[in-house]
Amino acid sequence: MRRWRFVGRTEELDRLTSAVTGVQGRGVFFSGSAGIGKSRLLREGVAALPEGEYASWTIAASATTAALPFGGLVQVLPAEQPQGLSPAGILRWAVDVLQQQAAGRRIVLAVDDAHLLDPPSAALVHLVARVDNSVVVGTLRDGEQVPLPIRALWTDGLVDHAVLPPLPPADTTGLLHAILDGPVDDGSADRLGRLSAGNPLLLRELVEAARSSGELASTYGLWTWTGVLELAPSLTDLIDTRIGRLTPGVRAVVELVAFGEPLGLHLLQQAVDPVDVETAEERGLVAVAHSDRRLNVRLAHPLYGEVMRRQCPVSRTRRLQAQLAELLESVGKRRRDDLLKVAGWRLASGTAQDPAMLLGAAGQAFARYDVPLATRLARAALDAGGGIDAAELLATILMFADRPTEALGVLDAVAADIPDNQRLARWLTVRAMVSYWGLSRESTVEEMARRGGKLTDSADLARIRAFEAIMRLHRLDTTAALRLAQGVLDRPAASAAARELARCTVAHLQAMQGQLHRSAVAVDLVQAEVANWRADMPYLQLAVELARGTRLTLAGDLAGIDALVADEFADLADAGDFRLGSGYLGILAAYAARLRGRSDAALRAALGACAVLATSRVYAGLAQAERAQAAALRGDAGQAAEAMAEADRTHAPGMAVLYPWLEQARGATLAVGGDLSGAVDHLTGLADRLRADGFAGHETLVLHDLVRLDRASAPVGPICSDGGRRTVAQRLTELSDRVDGALPPLLARHARAAAQGSPDELLTVADDLDGRGLTLPAAEATAAAVRLLRRRRSAAAGPARERLAALLGRCDVVRTPALQLDAPNLSTREWQVARLAADGVTSRAIAQQLFLSARTVENHLQRVYSKLGVAGRAELLAALRTIPGPDGTDAH
Repeated sequence: MRRWRFVGRTEELDRLTSAVTGVQGRGVFFSGSAGIGKSRLLREGVAALPEGEYASWTIAASATTAALPFGGLVQVLPAEQPQGLSPAGILRWAVDVLQQQAAGRRIVLAVDDAHLLDPPSAALVHLVARVDNSVVVGTLRDGEQVPLPIRALWTDGLVDHAVLPPLPPADTTGLLHAILDGPVDDGSADRLGRLSAGNPLLLRELVEAARSSGELASTYGLWTWTGVLELAPSLTDLIDTRIGRLTPGVRAVVELVAFGEPLGLHLLQQAVDPVDVETAEERGLVAVAHSDRRLNVRLAHPLYGEVMRRQCPVSRTRRLQAQLAELLESVGKRRRDDLLKVAGWRLASGTAQDPAMLLGAAGQAFARYDVPLATRLARAALDAGGGIDAAELLATILMFADRPTEALGVLDAVAADIPDNQRLARWLTVRAMVSYWGLSRESTVEEMARRGGKLTDSADLARIRAFEAIMRLHRLDTTAALRLAQGVLDRPAASAAARELARCTVAHLQAMQGQLHRSAVAVDLVQAEVANWRADMPYLQLAVELARGTRLTLAGDLAGIDALVADEFADLADAGDFRLGSGYLGILAAYAARLRGRSDAALRAALGACAVLATSRVYAGLAQAERAQAAALRGDAGQAAEAMAEADRTHAPGMAVLYPWLEQARGATLAVGGDLSGAVDHLTGLADRLRADGFAGHETLVLHDLVRLDRASAPVGPICSDGGRRTVAQRLTELSDRVDGALPPLLARHARAAAQGSPDELLTVADDLDGRGLTLPAAEATAAAVRLLRRRRSAAAGPARERLAALLGRCDVVRTPALQLDAPNLSTREWQVARLAADGVTSRAIAQQLFLSARTVENHLQRVYSKLGVAGRAELLAALRTIPGPDGTDAH
């Protein structure tokens, strides 16, 4: 693996630079754990110093030279030392040598691993720090004995002493991006960052191990780590060195914590000698921290557990896990997590014999969206004789683990053993769910309805009808879906899970129809009942999020999307590999980033969703459609077309309810590919289809897409009684009275301002859009105003360009048709001249730099002023920042 590019540490690097170049001239020593990046920080800081002003030497102390007098400074002092000098005389001679070599420049002495300096070298470093026109900087490793002369540097006030903290998450992500030459899935970056504890050296070893094993791979241009870790020998050796030699007692402590963390301190002390626990804590192997009213013990570093678990023999591993289960059972399973812990330890140790316990733990794990653990526990429960209940739960979990064929086999294997109608109802709905969403068999709906219709119990029938309702909604049989869902809500005997599933169906349909307030109320009612349905139907949360996400996107509520993406469900779904949840929330994050003009974040989130959903067809097409939108936003026609083709290939027929999003993305793909007339025709037809289906919420957004393509005055919809057709602006005005929320009236105002050619109203609308966080639409409205003002040669064009430049400055690369419509086309030479002039370079200097005559430069500038509609240089920079350069770059 090649050397990593230096990333992050901006604050620390600035501090190091200031310590050398600042007026005070104080040095600084950074201390930290091994591999935290101290040496690299020191090298980067010293390397950035101008050679003409500073004479810098970097000393790398080591254990090899620590026993030799001046061994630490062998790199900078002459090989031959004067004879007959006293120790003090040698120190003065060494300082004189450095000053002679500096030749009047300021001396910078950088000492890496200063704790390894021999005594004379340490004394010399201290002496240099006291000399005028010199400064000392360096690094120290935590936990090492520091020579007294070095310690005295900061106790005497000669240098500052700072602790170098672990890399923050953002810098870890940046470092991963740099080494892998591409974006990294947010979840993968987070897991790698936590496992490395922000240590760049450990992160490097983790990436090396994950890449070598194939567990870290690029999908759709995004690096994703499965979470499986094959420890490389170098990484194991590194951790072994940190752990060091252990007594049997301390090893027992570390091993028990490795298999049981977080482990209650009182529980641990029942199994081992408390003195050994104290020793492990003192050595930095374990950490004790408060959690509620309990003291919990964890390993001091996540990788310690990985190594200890890998090195532990199988027989001892099983014994330790059985011991942990017995310990917790002996004191009683008092906390909610205790059942999961005991079941997991029993399963791993081969002592799990109680199917009821395993089944209860599996349900609890699934309710927390921990799909891998829930799968193992449910399978063990089935193998232990859990029967139809275990089969139903296992099949459900396998469905959400993207293993529908296996799930169907589990269900069919127990089909002859269904003991009663209640279990038959559950069996039918789980089998229908697997068949319909997992295997895309649409006939499942009728088959489930036919068999379930024979049930006589009202509660059992309500469960069947609730599933039938949401399936019919998803395949766009909306009338039947609403009737069935309402029927379930009207049944007092319906279970909480059936009732709230039906309510989600209604909420989703209401959002699509533009009844956003009623949809929000319905979702809130579902969430208020979560305690009553989570254990029975944890996957109902997906229906909640789809209904809520649809409402938030149609309302343009970016703050609401942010809150949803940051909610507890997102964390649980990511941690538990609940891919449908993680994938859908990634799609929402991409949508919000796109409307903010953050094309980098939008594409990264969309690619992440595509990668997570690659093996599932439920939301795969939607993820690819959002990827197409993000690519189109960046002007990447090739990737947009590729993503749209993938959306068509992966979109499940049973998810027809998502067609507005896919077809809207197709319009964006056509537009970015240069087929603007095709995009207009497609979006016009889509608006007509949405109107016929009654999806007014979606129709509003599609009509606004036509406004963005400069078609606010275009006819749309059926022929009216007067023989004409309404324009896009008129239809949006109608919808603003039917669709809830503040966004539809704002979009209608945008359409009317565009149709009327009113730059003032366009700028007002832009301000209102920006006030809602919708930076991209605000920039597009402002760009339309700038075009109108430029054509009219209005004096207001300059300030409008400034506003547009400010909006675009908050965006990443954005290349929408609305921003590029009628954009002035500068030649490469005109762009070069204009860019230099905007930076304040004189015409004479431009001429010399580009090998032109001054007259030619002035002629180029006059053509640029004419094309951009500006009066002179003062307005040039803002104007350039509103158009793309000839190579696709921006002036800003």
